[in-house]
Amino acid sequence: MIHSSSLVATAAVFHLLAGVVNAVNVSVPLAPPSGAQNLSPTLVSFSIEQDNWPDWTGIDSRNEFVHTALSNLASLTGHPPSIRVGANSEDHTFWSPTVTINEDQFPPPNTITPYPEASSITVGDGYYQLSRFLPSGTHMTWGVNFGADNVTNAVNMAKSIIKAFQTSSVANSGVVLDLIEVGNEADLYKNNGLRPSNWTVNQYVPDWESVAGPVAQAAGITSRTGPVSLQGAAFAGQGFTPRQIFSLGILDSAPGKAISVISQHRYSAAFCNGGDFPLVSFMSKPSIRGNLTIFNADIAATHQQGLRYILGETNSIACHGAPGVSNTAGIALWVIDYTLQAATLGIEQAYFHEGVGYKYNFIQPITLNRSIIDGSPLNPPQPPHVQPAYYAGIIINTLVGSTGSSRIVELTVDDTNISGYAAFEGSKLVRAVFVNLHAWLTSSTGTRPSVHIDFGFTGGSKTGTATARRFLINHADDTANVTWAGQSFETASGLPSGSVVTESVALSKGLDLPATEAVLVDF
Repeated sequence: MIHSSSLVATAAVFHLLAGVVNAVNVSVPLAPPSGAQNLSPTLVSFSIEQDNWPDWTGIDSRNEFVHTALSNLASLTGHPPSIRVGANSEDHTFWSPTVTINEDQFPPPNTITPYPEASSITVGDGYYQLSRFLPSGTHMTWGVNFGADNVTNAVNMAKSIIKAFQTSSVANSGVVLDLIEVGNEADLYKNNGLRPSNWTVNQYVPDWESVAGPVAQAAGITSRTGPVSLQGAAFAGQGFTPRQIFSLGILDSAPGKAISVISQHRYSAAFCNGGDFPLVSFMSKPSIRGNLTIFNADIAATHQQGLRYILGETNSIACHGAPGVSNTAGIALWVIDYTLQAATLGIEQAYFHEGVGYKYNFIQPITLNRSIIDGSPLNPPQPPHVQPAYYAGIIINTLVGSTGSSRIVELTVDDTNISGYAAFEGSKLVRAVFVNLHAWLTSSTGTRPSVHIDFGFTGGSKTGTATARRFLINHADDTANVTWAGQSFETASGLPSGSVVTESVALSKGLDLPATEAVLVDF
């Protein structure tokens, strides 16, 4: 790690220029409280739209940019992000013995959806074998088509998935199949034509069992404790709930007994038909918490059954994100607070959805020939790159650390814009992160506000200094040119550029946190 004292000085001067408008005292426990939750090293994971899966992996050789971007995240926790491949196109995918990789049919792009999802995807065995190009140690979830209500096709997909992971190329890659998901957002089937408009959760359960049963049998899945098990639910929201399907006896069925994970999906809004979504409405502590606490009863019910609970697909705004929100620096702060808040609620992983050209991507995996904002031609084309949300993943993984045993609590911060979280390893406080969600926009005038944070420690005393790293953003509505600890990941290779910048913080004096920034403190 390179340390640059001149850059530290520059950062210090910048923060002296920000106007301090108020101060807060934050009580930080030196040992994990009883309510501390485990921090998964794959808390930040990714859901990939199934249609363009080969663009993420590469076909004849690996996609080096994607591999590097994922490896950056893996280097911080010791584990690559877990990958789920599925989503809407999961229920439009058919396996064919005559197709080598995939053949997709796409509707035409438009200004609202510049990169639409495929309406039809036909795949062969080679499609699933591309999993070998992910970083070694990646754990995967593969979706199979339940929407078509075609048992033969679902079984063929499952057989092809299992066959792929038994090939020497995939086995030697170190990429592991954990889960098969049967159907995506079945609670929406009555709206999208995949089931009758009067279809209910009471009909869903036996319908799912009738397809998932043969899928599990074909895949050799017999219990939730085997090397491969089933992922259950995968509902879009609260249309169907885990509590409902539990009460209807799904876990007593043969495939239900193979469910080890319950997945629900969450977006905070939808851009399917366009619309205007103020960025400031996302940079809001109450909004972030309200969008997650609705799952508390489902989380509790899931854990009561001895199952893991995840957000198996999530991001800011459904239908690929909204311009001026999902692709901005401000949304990176939202991701930090949203993901860590989820962890404090007992949500083990958050799979952020990605697709080629989607506005809310962390990573754009290939060269883009048209704008993600309105579909207009790009001249020159835009090469693979990371978007601001990617930095949130880096910061979260830095907080999580590499021990595999860290735990988290939310800190009480008496400020409507400041969120704080502390991480512990063993019985010891090791790190904390603070996020200032006050939106400083390109249209903002006057002096950029700042909050001074004073530390108070409970369970003992702590003096001396700590080390801070800052996430610096010029404006919340910027779409590039942000830095983490002095480094930029907006490079052609995906590797960071620039010297690492840290600053020493006297614990007795605290630190300043300007609007639209985050800081991570190593104690």
